[in-house]
Amino acid sequence: MEAPAPVEDDLCTRIRRSEQALMAHHEAVLRTYGLTMTQYTVLLFLSRQGDLSGAQLARRCGVTQQSMSSVLTNMESKELIRREASPVHAKVQIATLTDKGQAVLKRAYQEVIVLERALADAFTPSEHTALCELLERATTVLVQQTRQATGPSIA
Repeated sequence: MEAPAPVEDDLCTRIRRSEQALMAHHEAVLRTYGLTMTQYTVLLFLSRQGDLSGAQLARRCGVTQQSMSSVLTNMESKELIRREASPVHAKVQIATLTDKGQAVLKRAYQEVIVLERALADAFTPSEHTALCELLERATTVLVQQTRQATGPSIA
């Protein structure tokens, strides 16, 4: 039997290490603005896509609707967003970016983009394109495997 490769060589381990490094950087930067990564992501989505419901934001941020409700309540108390009833569905609350939220996002983004540029500069344009394509392919496999792992069990 062949000896297994060191765990550091496993793709999942490498992806996880990259994700941890990215999150640690973003969390350190965002902490100075009183934001969590999820709150920052909410601000980004509202800035780029316009007003969204809590359910839409939860899906985009990869959290539960219950978690998103807490996030939005906290953001609303900081006056980063406001929520109003949807004109289409009275029970649905629509989140809107406030001027204060836009200002905080703008300042935080100026620091977050430094890492994005540093990463882009670490690769040639063709390597950057290839890396993005490979990461998308890896994400697709991870999502598919997760769906299979969480599918109905056969007893």
